[in-house]
Formats: sequence, structure tokens, C-alpha cells
Amino acid sequence: MTHLNHDNAPHAALTMPSLDGVAQQLIDAQAQQFLVELVRRFRPQLEHVLKLRAQRQAKIDQGTLPDFDPTTKNIRESEWRIADLPKDLTKRRLEITGPVDRKMVINALNANVDCYMADFEDSQSPTWDGVLQGQVNLYDANRCELEYTDPASGKHYQLKPNPALLIARVRGLHLPEKHVLVDGDPIPGGLFDFALYFYLNYQQRIANGTGVYYYVPKLEHSDEAKWWADVFTFTEDYFKQPRGTIRATILIETLPAVFQMHEILHAMREHIAALNCGRWDYIFSYIKTLKNHADRVLPDRQVVTMSQPFLNAYSRLLVKTCHRRGALAMGGMAAFIPSKDPQENATILAKVKADKELERDNGHDGTWIAHPGLADTVREVFVDGLPGDNQSHILREADAPITAHDLLEPSQGQRTEQGMRTNIRVALQYIAAWISGKGCVPIYGLMEDAATAEISRTSIWQWIKHGKTLDNGNVVTKQLFRDYLQQEAAVVRKEVGEQRWADENFAKATQLLEDITTADELVEFLTLPGYQLLN
Repeated sequence: MTHLNHDNAPHAALTMPSLDGVAQQLIDAQAQQFLVELVRRFRPQLEHVLKLRAQRQAKIDQGTLPDFDPTTKNIRESEWRIADLPKDLTKRRLEITGPVDRKMVINALNANVDCYMADFEDSQSPTWDGVLQGQVNLYDANRCELEYTDPASGKHYQLKPNPALLIARVRGLHLPEKHVLVDGDPIPGGLFDFALYFYLNYQQRIANGTGVYYYVPKLEHSDEAKWWADVFTFTEDYFKQPRGTIRATILIETLPAVFQMHEILHAMREHIAALNCGRWDYIFSYIKTLKNHADRVLPDRQVVTMSQPFLNAYSRLLVKTCHRRGALAMGGMAAFIPSKDPQENATILAKVKADKELERDNGHDGTWIAHPGLADTVREVFVDGLPGDNQSHILREADAPITAHDLLEPSQGQRTEQGMRTNIRVALQYIAAWISGKGCVPIYGLMEDAATAEISRTSIWQWIKHGKTLDNGNVVTKQLFRDYLQQEAAVVRKEVGEQRWADENFAKATQLLEDITTADELVEFLTLPGYQLLN
């Protein structure tokens, strides 16, 4: 273990596993000192805003529906704008996302895209080795010194000239970093990701003529955005950097946050660049936030697309809000993986194109893909189909006001046996991969991350809670779920084979999926109990 003592608190220390190799050189005493300073200053405030989050959720659980806050009406209705965007953040028509392992970082930065979101969150299983190596990989990427030779194939990968713009996504506020203690307690995972990435790269990025750019996930309220703004301001002052060196894109991927978009932009007005429609986590949050509301239970997740009224209203309101305030409005993820079968691939690309045309027509400035093979198709929509770098001129001023009713409107569609069984198979395979150290997984033609597994298991939990009936006439109960789980686990076991079943901890994953889906109280994030199973 590494211990770092400080003059102002000789008995207090930062504790983490011993470092070796490149990580030992990079995470030096100054980096550790900065991390301690951040944690001591901001962990108490974080604990407070998370308590406020829980209090707001308790009111919703008791029957109150989310709504716009009357006490901040002045922020929503007055005229103000965020700080002007840096030039390199005004053109983000196509972004690719993925975890921070070395080969994937190279492939993403080399893809035919504008930006790469290097993800320490939903597509990264936060093993200690994986988190550290991810920081090393991004350090090398910022210096254009990143290369990799695949030990199995011998194939060599290296960065091409003019790679995509790199943006790092940190972990959500609810996630700890259990391997690192300050004053005896685990530190917030997001602060660990943020602090190391800034410390290791700010000088190089400034020398390259850019800033230090982040994606921030799963905020629910402007007081959480204010917390991050204070972290950014403190960091800029600590390293004597000008205000706005740090710029963030906030994912609007929780239901409470859609009612706080003006307030979030205002709280972060010196540091924000854009809001993003994190659609998959938003669906998960709709279920989680409204878990006690029997009239808001979603149908099969396969029919909960952006054409559903509550999701389309969310997209249009985000565009209108961002462009009024001078921020960009980023679209959501296309999770499809191209197929080697030409006919099947044509169907996939047609679906992707239609989805992206809807986002473009709503006024989004850019969009996401999970696989480089979709880049050319999406560029037809968001590059060839746009006259400029973005669509910030689309203000949607003629739109009818989007109300809380629009944003909460129940979805139409069936709950089916097939949908439930698919949810089980997908959640089981993803959880098994995640607790085996892989956070981004191809499953049935889609590149899945934690959000899909969250939707899958919370949907079933909510169907159980409210005694919903499937298309086959069965009422969804804990026992029906257990029966289906046993049957679908056997299907997955046959699909993946005995060796992979054993290697990827499928038995542990099956038990975890059963535990969290049949719990009397909804487990807020599967990654919290799952994290206890990681090294």
C-alpha cells in the first residue's frame, strides 16, 4: 500500500494499492497531494447534495411527480448565456464512445469522427488495473505516443495524424473508488478520474492549443452541477489556469435533470459546453424515478424508442434550452454493430439513418455512435446533411411549450414474454462481462453498456412490483422471474459454451441478477453491488 502523509494532518493519509511501472511515475506525490486536497474540500459537500437527491426521490416515491422548480423560474425566464465556446468544441457532429483500453482508444481516435468520448463510466468496468491503465492510455494519447500490438494476432495499432478530439467521461457521483482512501474512507470515483486526468494532461493539452474537456454523467439537479463547477474552479485556481480551461458536457440522462436544464447550464455557465441526450440511461431513470407510480410502467424496452412522445419531447426541449443559452445540444447513442451479412447490414444502417435524421431534424448539433463501422452512414446525416459546424441557429421558438405532462407521458406498447426473456439474457450476459472486467460488450448485434442492463432488470422489477401481465396472460411475479431466469440462463450457457460460462463468472452474475431483481426495494444501480465483486 502507498501512504502519503501531510504536514497539516500528520496522522491522516491517502492510501491506495502499491503502484508500479508507468502508473508509479505518473501518479507522483504532487498528483496524490492534489487528490487529497480535492477530496477533503469537496467530499463533505458531495455527501450533502446526495442526501438532497435522496430527499427529492422520497417525495416522488410518496406520490409527487417531477416538475419544474417554481423557485428558479427567474433563471428559466431571464436572458443570459453560457461562456463562449472554444473553437474546437463548436464542431461535434459525430462522436464515438467507448472504454479506455488501449486498442479501443486507438481505434476510436482514428475513426472517421469529430470527437471520442473516452469512458471511465458506463462502458468501463472499474477494475483497479483497468482504471489505472486507462489513465496511462489517455496520457499517451494526448501526446500522440499511443500504440499497441495485439498479443494474439500480432497486429500493430497506432494513432494516425489528426486524431479525433478527446473528451474524458468520469464516473457518476454515486460511485466510489474503493481502492483509494483519504482519511480512512473511500473517495468518490468521479473525483479520482477527474483529478488524475487533469493533472496528467492539462499542460500537454494547453500546449496543443486546446483545453481539458469532460463528460459528466447522471446529474439530477443544479446543486450537483454547482458542485462540479466549484471543483472545476478550484482546480483551475490550484494550477493557476484561466477560467474556462475546463469545459464539460453534461449528460441529461436522468428524469429529474430534464426539469433542471436551464438551472444546470446556469450553475456551470463558465465551464459548460453542451448538454447530451443520454437516452438509454434516461429510460432507466424514468423507470427508477417513477418506480412507485403504477400508471407510468414502461412496456418492452424494444418499443421505447425516440418516437415515444416522452422521449421526443425530451429531445426537443434539450435542443431549445441549449440553443437559447449558447450551448450545443448533442444527440444520443446508436448502439448497433454492423453485420457481415449484406442484407441484414442494410436493415441496420437504415434504422440508424432514420434515428439520426430524427435527431438532426429536431435540431441536435451532433450525435453518438458506439462502432466505427457506423461512421460513414451517420456522417451522411450529421455532416453532409448539415450546412455548418452545428445547428445552434435552430431555436425552436415556434414550438408549443413542453410541459411536465409531455415529459412524463406514459408509453404505449405491450409487455411480452419474449421481451422479458430477452431482458434476462441481455442483463445476465452484461453483468457477467462487467464483473469479469469488461464494460462494453457486443450482445445480439448491439454494443451494450451498463444502461441496457439497468433498463432490463429495473423493467422486470417494476413489472413484479405492480403485478403487470404479459401478453401470454402470466402475471409477472418473483417466482415467474426466477423460472424464466433459470430457463434463459440455460439458453445463454449453451450459446456461450462451458469454458466462457466458467471464465466469465456467469454463476455469480446469475445470482446477482436474481438478488437485485427480486429485492423488495429497488437497488439503485447494479454497479454498486457489482463493484464489490471486482478486484
